[in-house]
Amino acid sequence: MSTPSASASPALGLVGLGTMGANLARNFARNGARLALFDTDRARGLALAAGVGRAASATDSLDALVAALPAPRTVFLMVPAGPPVDEALAALLPRLAPGDAVIDGGNSFWRDTERRAATARARGVDFLGFGISGGAEGALKGPAIMAGGEAAALARLAPLFEAAAARHAGIACFTRCGPGGAGHFVKMVHNGIEYAVMQLLAEAYLLLRDDHGLGAADIGRHFDGWRGTMADSFLLDCARRVLAARDGDAALVDLIVDAAEQKGTGTWTAAAALEFGVPAPTLAEAVFARGISFQRTTRHELARERAGTGVSTASAATASAPSGPGATAADLAAALPAASLVAHVQGLALIAAASTAQGWRIDLAAVARGWRAGCILRSPLIEQVAESLAAAPDPMRLLHEPPVVKGTEAWRRVVARAVGAAHAVPVLASALAYLDGFTTRQSGANLIQGMRDVFGRHGLKRTDKPGTFNAEWPEA
Repeated sequence: MSTPSASASPALGLVGLGTMGANLARNFARNGARLALFDTDRARGLALAAGVGRAASATDSLDALVAALPAPRTVFLMVPAGPPVDEALAALLPRLAPGDAVIDGGNSFWRDTERRAATARARGVDFLGFGISGGAEGALKGPAIMAGGEAAALARLAPLFEAAAARHAGIACFTRCGPGGAGHFVKMVHNGIEYAVMQLLAEAYLLLRDDHGLGAADIGRHFDGWRGTMADSFLLDCARRVLAARDGDAALVDLIVDAAEQKGTGTWTAAAALEFGVPAPTLAEAVFARGISFQRTTRHELARERAGTGVSTASAATASAPSGPGATAADLAAALPAASLVAHVQGLALIAAASTAQGWRIDLAAVARGWRAGCILRSPLIEQVAESLAAAPDPMRLLHEPPVVKGTEAWRRVVARAVGAAHAVPVLASALAYLDGFTTRQSGANLIQGMRDVFGRHGLKRTDKPGTFNAEWPEA
């Protein structure tokens, strides 16, 4: 699209011109927006404005940025989450007028967004939280945007951001999630699911590497074989690229330290699951797996001590499982979409619970539709999730979808083989336990409730009569 110069074209102030901010600026300009740019690094703003052309101008202060924007002004923050957002908002509010808007496009904690929205509202300014997924490439070519804010402000700003968003079947992946922190909450959970899917792929890689002795190139060929299937995804593409990379004669993946970093959204998701009382063990296990990966010294010591005991790490459980790497890869191709769908169920159930508690009225089908392009979670699986939620908005119904029904037998073989060979597959195993837990008619929790009454007189309910009771328990 050509860059219009008419004053009627959308105008946006952009603060923070790092990789994401700069690529979003290029995207907005390509889609017809006029930009006023500001960064604490003046040279960065000048260079970006020169590259963008007439659609952008660099400013040397927030005063100049605000003065360059027509009313009602819109300022888009692409600064690091946490105190920098508070500092930017505090600096902007005295310079803005009622009816103006500030948008936080970073990975901010959703309760911080709610607090900031209340602060801005007192000055008549809208504060919105937009979760943006797709990384640097998505920022440039079209991200998925999970928008949170008051309906009137979203209606005014939507055309500008819909133009810059990724598109699926001609529909912009711009989801109006609800007021306050709804957009950042949905993005947080998106990232929590992302943690789980990445860990699933790491577990598949580990099994093919350690149980079958395959190198990166051979594992990559198995991953290539999943193209176009329900196991395929953007994250699988990322894994393929990692496995294909070389450093001289070595596979680059073999030279990467096995410690996975994190920026907090996975931890926030796990904490939110506890806060809202939603079982999301698989999302939590993915976070814990990263924590274990960082305990490298302890892992090395305990692995050396275990090897010194002479105790075998394999068991008869592996005997009933397919023995060749091709058979294991085939089982993984069925198990991964099943386990991934369960991770999505947990995340969507968390979004639903928070939406009810906060009064956000989030449309789960719209969320899934917004994840079909641009975002890190895009996959063939998302299309099925979106269609199913449109027909029945209860995420728990997804446990009956074909990827789970058809993949469970292979999934059990994968987990049994891994456990029998002492390979840690916490997300594969947790997701399977979640599925079994929710498809078990009679759990063992009646014993737990009985024990609670034994030691704490907490009371119990009975199946044969109404009310709450304390029992007389025999002595041990």
